[in-house]
Amino acid sequence: MSNKNTLLGFVAGAAVGALAGILLAPEKGSDTRKKITDKSSDLADSVKNTFADFIDQVKNTYSKAEGKAEDFEFKTKAKMNNLKGEVKTAVDNSFS
Repeated sequence: MSNKNTLLGFVAGAAVGALAGILLAPEKGSDTRKKITDKSSDLADSVKNTFADFIDQVKNTYSKAEGKAEDFEFKTKAKMNNLKGEVKTAVDNSFS
């Protein structure tokens, strides 16, 4: 989770720095507003991409966990069936 916090801090810092640079630049107001709009759009796209990547990672982790759980279930059922057979054989042999 610290990587996400670091990334979020970096993105926020970059946004603040870019905004400060634009506001302090000696340009016309209309040019400045255009730059702010462009930078805001870029930042929004970056946040959307980061969130989409995060969602993909969560889905991937879930899929892996689901596969491991299914594998564990299969192996456990096989072991239980094997033990049932061994117990049945042992009981049958004890009464013979």
